Amino acid sequence: MGLLGMMGDSFGCSATGERLVSAARDGDIQEARALLELNPRLARYSTFGIRNTPLHYSAAKGHHEIVSLLIETGVDINLRNCRGQTALMQACLYGHWKVVQILVLFKANIHKKDCFSGATAIHFAALKGHTRCIRLIAADYVPSLPDFWSIMRGTATGETNKEAFDAANLQRLVNAKSDGGVTPLHLAALHGHAESLQLLLDLGASVSEVTVNDGSTIDLIGSGSTALHYAACGGSAVCCQLLIAAGAHMGAENANGLSPLMVARSWHKTGAEGVLSKQPEGRLLILPSPYLSLPLMSIVKIARECGWRKTSASSSSCHDPCVICLEMECTVAAEGCGHEFCTKCALYLCSTTSSSTCTRGVPGSISCPLCRHTIVSFVKLTGTTFLKELPWTTSSLALCAAGASTGSLRRQSDIRRLRSSSVHLGCSSFRSTGSGRLSSIKLNCGRLDETLPCLVSCIRPDVRRSSSYRERVGGENKHTHTQKGSTRSHVHKSWRD
Repeated sequence: MGLLGMMGDSFGCSATGERLVSAARDGDIQEARALLELNPRLARYSTFGIRNTPLHYSAAKGHHEIVSLLIETGVDINLRNCRGQTALMQACLYGHWKVVQILVLFKANIHKKDCFSGATAIHFAALKGHTRCIRLIAADYVPSLPDFWSIMRGTATGETNKEAFDAANLQRLVNAKSDGGVTPLHLAALHGHAESLQLLLDLGASVSEVTVNDGSTIDLIGSGSTALHYAACGGSAVCCQLLIAAGAHMGAENANGLSPLMVARSWHKTGAEGVLSKQPEGRLLILPSPYLSLPLMSIVKIARECGWRKTSASSSSCHDPCVICLEMECTVAAEGCGHEFCTKCALYLCSTTSSSTCTRGVPGSISCPLCRHTIVSFVKLTGTTFLKELPWTTSSLALCAAGASTGSLRRQSDIRRLRSSSVHLGCSSFRSTGSGRLSSIKLNCGRLDETLPCLVSCIRPDVRRSSSYRERVGGENKHTHTQKGSTRSHVHKSWRD
């Protein structure tokens, strides 16, 4: 088949591809599974203009089951849309930690940057204050060591433990800079997300990183600003206290000659002005973040090796069920108390538990749900088998060429199963609702439209279906649905608009 023929088949799959997009956006797992069984190459289908794939839509709406289905079908987990955003960025922007967990387990690239702002996934999570997403993004860099928090604070005594993990890569992750030198700590401080800011500080975020004037952003605060300048602009007294306790310089001046106190006064932030106007008496006590999860790295490694979901084989031969879900077989054990759990429940505990700062134990450990003993890491049980390679498709997904897959679409049973009411294929613009001072960051700060959830604005909003295509579709619908002419005409009118 020639290139033109393949391109023709690719455009011919647009209707079925839009059905998959609608199923991914609405969370219809049965429809998505049926479409992918008929043509697995539809997983790479992308909408016109914004170039969002079904993976982007399902990640932005939080449908983690469809995300898993698409990944196992063989779609590239790091696909970008027209803004250069991946599905991980969209999940972090809207705070869907279950989707972030799945993408991290499938080893999504957490270092990719947005094309328009240079922001990574951790920037989007810090922007909206989604602390659980930040914890999951850093899962591969936070070791399951009991003295991790002491090592990061520089109070650890064991030299061997300091070399047990690569602290440089962890600090490179949390101190990643977007356009203008903005770090995730700057964004969390500006928007007053104290929990996210505290976790970033525990992960090694630097309080001395400053913004730069790179010519592509208009910084209303001024270049050379630290995270304390941004916290003063946002007016969060708690964020200012956390940064000062972490060693931020209260008298640091940016390129405009403004100190954090002067920034707070210029923006009329009286709450932050009261904290910045006086020096703290003595050394402030720094408590570990309740979202620090040390066992997360150990359970993520086990989940990648042995799986974490329920299968028909595991359910039929379950002799020692997990005491939490009573469905899956125990595959891991907590170091210390020795209680056994399934991998899925252990993942849920590490991803959702927020420990109290007044609880005695190792900072960053989680409590065992059975005996309240602190858990620092999980170990794999001896009888646990390794996961076989996933049955991903080996065919290329570069084009949605029908080929042999379209032959099955001609069966009357499949056509009747896939036939349903018309799907609205319109695209609404994605408007930024950020305030004036946030426009310099150039991040995707808008809210997802509830009726038409397009993720980014279309590059060419005037792009629409050709007149011959609309006439052909309208003629077919008029011929087959004469008795519903008024309803169909209304749907086709909204589609063209």
